Amino acid sequence: QVHLVESGGGLVQSGGSLRLSCAASGFIFSPNDMGWYWQAPGKQRELVAIISTGGFTNYADSVKGRFIISRDNAKNTVDLQMNSLKPEDTAIYYCNLNRRGVSYWGQGTQVTVSS
Repeated sequence: QVHLVESGGGLVQSGGSLRLSCAASGFIFSPNDMGWYWQAPGKQRELVAIISTGGFTNYADSVKGRFIISRDNAKNTVDLQMNSLKPEDTAIYYCNLNRRGVSYWGQGTQVTVSS
């Protein structure tokens, strides 16, 4: 079993920055993908950013140039640096680890961006 714990959410003004962190523990096998998803009220959960064990990244178009995902394979952690935040970035952010189609999720952390 894999356990994911997120931290770093909160309230920030538009244009501000936040850094989310996620630590994975348990039986973790490589290679795997770690990523962040968001879910706004009344909407489906969607990919924000993802990074492979080898460091390949992919971002949602709406966050390209503003968010940076990074990971530490030795510590099994993944971070999301969020800059130039906008009110539409407000959502619950979930950490995800996926290996061969098996996904594990964190409990989520709230990010609220005020205008």
